Amino acid sequence: MNRILTRRTLAACMVAMALPLMHGCATSVKATAKQNPPPTEAFSSFGRIEIKPVRLAEGQKANPGTMDKIQANFDKPLKPLLSQWNQRPDNGRRLVIDPVVEQIEFTHGAKRVLLGPLAGSSGVLMRLYITDGKGATVATPEFFQRADAWAAGFVFGVHDNLMLTRIGELSSDYVIGNFDRAKGGPTGADDKAMAAK
Repeated sequence: MNRILTRRTLAACMVAMALPLMHGCATSVKATAKQNPPPTEAFSSFGRIEIKPVRLAEGQKANPGTMDKIQANFDKPLKPLLSQWNQRPDNGRRLVIDPVVEQIEFTHGAKRVLLGPLAGSSGVLMRLYITDGKGATVATPEFFQRADAWAAGFVFGVHDNLMLTRIGELSSDYVIGNFDRAKGGPTGADDKAMAAK
């Protein structure tokens, strides 16, 4: 009987110790919406489209490799299309797309391998500031992705890197999807990702 009680007590202590760690594993990066509204007009209305390099918002930190992966995944589907789009007749109207990583927590490398789930979740929020040539806002869609600590930890960071692929794809999909018709698109967030109001 004492042995059973000891095992139960030990199990209860382990759960109590693990709960704060599990809570600490959640990313603080949060989204504000699950769906992006349509831009004010389809991007094909503009004779020339300029896409700036992906940059970090002021106060955010990320290593160059992380930013390079986001940039590569954002560029991959867009570069050939951008060349085609800008070969159309110039109607004097210009669209400027400025991609900004507004929040990022990225666990990678040795830290993920050594600590696994205890290294915490990864998360990224990127926003496209889309304006016309005169600076008027056309759209400001946001895109969110995360890699949960437990999923990322047990596959040694694969989910962390896939998060960078998905954020690039989501944001480029919005640009492509709103070229012919203004229709908006998903942010990539779910209920768990939403910031408390």
